[in-house]
Amino acid sequence: MEHFKLQIGCLAVLMYIAFIYMRECRSYKVKVKLFDKLLVLGIFSVALDGATAFTVNCNEIINTPLNTVLHALFLISLDSVIFVLFLYMLHITGAFPKKKSGKAMIFLPFAANVIVVLCNIGSLEYIRGSVTNYSMGISAYTCFIMAAVYIIMSAVAFFQRWHYIESHKRASIFTYLLVLAAVTAVQMIFPETLISSIAVTIFILGIYLNLENPAIKELSHFHTETVMSFANLIENRDNSTGGHIKRTSRYVELIADELRNRGYYNEVLTKDYITNLLKAAPMHDIGKISVPDAILQKPGRLTDDEFAEMKNHAANGGDIIRETFRNLGDEDFRKMAFEVARYHHEKWNGRGYPDGLKRKNIPLCARIMAVADVFDAVSEKRCYREAMPMDKCFEIIEQGSGQDFDPLIAEIFLDIRDRVEAVHREFAESAEK
Repeated sequence: MEHFKLQIGCLAVLMYIAFIYMRECRSYKVKVKLFDKLLVLGIFSVALDGATAFTVNCNEIINTPLNTVLHALFLISLDSVIFVLFLYMLHITGAFPKKKSGKAMIFLPFAANVIVVLCNIGSLEYIRGSVTNYSMGISAYTCFIMAAVYIIMSAVAFFQRWHYIESHKRASIFTYLLVLAAVTAVQMIFPETLISSIAVTIFILGIYLNLENPAIKELSHFHTETVMSFANLIENRDNSTGGHIKRTSRYVELIADELRNRGYYNEVLTKDYITNLLKAAPMHDIGKISVPDAILQKPGRLTDDEFAEMKNHAANGGDIIRETFRNLGDEDFRKMAFEVARYHHEKWNGRGYPDGLKRKNIPLCARIMAVADVFDAVSEKRCYREAMPMDKCFEIIEQGSGQDFDPLIAEIFLDIRDRVEAVHREFAESAEK
């Protein structure tokens, strides 16, 4: 027992995590993801770590073929865990390559390692240590080298694309990477310690608590749904189906993602920024709650006085956000929601409202929202007119570039026309059902 009690403890922790995770997944209807594979591999690896720690110390009663097979499975499973951890890091940072050649380069070291381990497993040596026996050989060396390579690559992905991770999660992920690297280094330098299961357990536990806890994700989803429902109530006052806020949110997401993919505003378009933007976008017309129904639902053209009243919704929306969310605790989201609500009718040339801001004095989130809002306004039927043809809608965005809209954002929007039209069709088909 003294040779594998550490592995038993780690296995108990992982089994507990698995039990809680499965129960929460059933409760919140979470689909199978990469973390599920990581958790299964982690349990399998730690169990094999304990099994080999036992067999290597009981050579007199365990036959060599069984010992060899268990060690082969353990070494491959350990590297599989490290490899999936690397894939997970690429996933959460958005760095996973899209081209087949890039994917092949990621899998190549792992495939080569498996081949080397299997080809040399027969030459594994079982060494008697002062505290416990342990195994060494080409297979073990190869396993450790591959683990080190993927840990380094994970660290590189983290530091290169840290802004793609929510700020409150960065310190935790860095800590887990540091622990993983330290434990792996100790295991390589002092092979008799047999502590690799600690690294696997700590990393999986950390990922579960900070990134994959279904209960916490459900709470975040509930917050989003509450915001969306509130926005829907406001939209429905002008005989809208609520589709406007959903469509504009999708268009905003397409624009923000494309800007980031092309390398624009890298220091601004962090994971936190885009998350807050997508939560704030549905609140852009919250100020309409202060506009009388007679104006909101008027089927004809508004008078000058009525239009002046309608324009007040932008300033009023900012005031409502500032007052309603002042005790929210999330200052970044509150600021984002305020800027989207107040400034989404500002124009690039300074002729918008309510403050007449121009060019980059208009917050980026509001410049993105402006394009999405106008496109949806002209592409959908309103109480006072029919929807415009799609070509005309994109022509309006093109003509407004450099006047009404940030020319870069307008260009991005026009470049992703196929994706915008796909979203538009998706909502149109959904409305017909």
